[in-house]
Amino acid sequence: MDKITGPGNKYVAAAKRAVFGQVGIDMIAGPSEVLVYAEGEAQDRADWLAMDLLSQAEHDRIAQAIFVTTSEEQLKEVALEIERALAELPKADIARDSLQNRGALILVKDRSEGMALINRIAPEHLELSVDNPDALLDDIRHAGAIFMGRHTPEAIGDYCAGPNHVLPTSGTARFSSPLGVYDFQKKSSIIYCSESGSKPLAETADILAQREDLEAHARSARYRYQ
Repeated sequence: MDKITGPGNKYVAAAKRAVFGQVGIDMIAGPSEVLVYAEGEAQDRADWLAMDLLSQAEHDRIAQAIFVTTSEEQLKEVALEIERALAELPKADIARDSLQNRGALILVKDRSEGMALINRIAPEHLELSVDNPDALLDDIRHAGAIFMGRHTPEAIGDYCAGPNHVLPTSGTARFSSPLGVYDFQKKSSIIYCSESGSKPLAETADILAQREDLEAHARSARYRYQ
């Protein structure tokens, strides 16, 4: 085969790394992660926000769940709800370790600081738990998948939202995208010089090849303009 894609655990990631170069791959995915952003609005429910964080934390002891808010009161409410939920979740021990290892509750001074932090972290999953999430999109440059509004939890994306859920992790959303149709397309460069168009380019190639002491390159180009 020519390309291997799809999700998996650390063993799948290791296998992809081993064959990369012999075949193409989509990405080396790290532990799952979510960043939930909110602003302390009246419609927010702390138990929803806490469970959205825990839905990632229960994946793995090194999963990453980060909550960012402009409201100190909301930060405290979410922290309390996390503790309440951990008392009854079947995988509470995994979720607790995950939160201790890589979790964070972060208070920012305003929306601008929140957006800057999101772009610095470049999360795999980003939840925008605000009234008008569309207003934030222009400021978000780096995120794998963006879940719009408080009625769009990341768990829906895991199972049935529609877009592919193989997403960049560990900050790689700064330079890569979710798995998509474009990953199964490739391009070829087409170079076509006329006789007259070739001559100035060949002369440039001749000069540069000589500087690199590649005489066959230089002569190959020189034959076209002399």
